[in-house]
Amino acid sequence: MNIEDIEKFLSKKKNSVNYVKITFKKRESFYGLFLQDADYGYLKAKNLWRIVPQSQLAAYKTSKNVNLAKIFNGIEFSTLATYEDSFNDPAAALPA
Repeated sequence: MNIEDIEKFLSKKKNSVNYVKITFKKRESFYGLFLQDADYGYLKAKNLWRIVPQSQLAAYKTSKNVNLAKIFNGIEFSTLATYEDSFNDPAAALPA
């Protein structure tokens, strides 16, 4: 996916919790939380996104430790869907 599509998706979901199902082109899908840290603009310009995987969400909620996040290249994303939409309506996902 390109930067504009990802940013558009994230801005629409700004008021809600940003737990997202991320589907990749060449790897298994997972749920995560997009972070906007101090380097957000720099990473976004390169289509890189800091995401806390679902397996680390509990630890991140208590510690707010940014090091629990991983950085992913947006070009590898196939679709994005909110946590709720991924269960309710598979067609709600944003295709690449």
